[in-house]
Amino acid sequence: MCNAAELDPSRRLAARQTVLNSSAALECTLYRPDDNDPDAEEEELGDARILFTGAFQTPEAWSEAERADFFGEEDPEQFVTADIECMESPASPRFFTVEPGDYVAVMENGVVVMYYLYDCQEDEQGLHGVLIRDEQELF
Repeated sequence: MCNAAELDPSRRLAARQTVLNSSAALECTLYRPDDNDPDAEEEELGDARILFTGAFQTPEAWSEAERADFFGEEDPEQFVTADIECMESPASPRFFTVEPGDYVAVMENGVVVMYYLYDCQEDEQGLHGVLIRDEQELF
């Protein structure tokens, strides 16, 4: 996968290990909706570790129109950034990569909090996501 994306495999692996081994990273479970059946149950992809890195900040070069287009009707305060890594080995058949549109369930202070993966990009420093927090609490 690194070769296809023209990433340095050793740097990418080091970034992956940083997230997986971080004491600040939380365990999470990822789910993917069925694009062909919006009423279908989401497919459970598996477990991952997520390292929240802060509130999403739009690039300074973005115009007001670009900002408005990106956020749509969503509250900009609900957007956060995080690095996400599948807990399975890349050689495992259970390994997955996240995609925009996935859902992330995170246990925070004894409560399951859901996030929608709005956007993501992968580089040698890891897989970086922009997520929208769902304010509805789940147990």
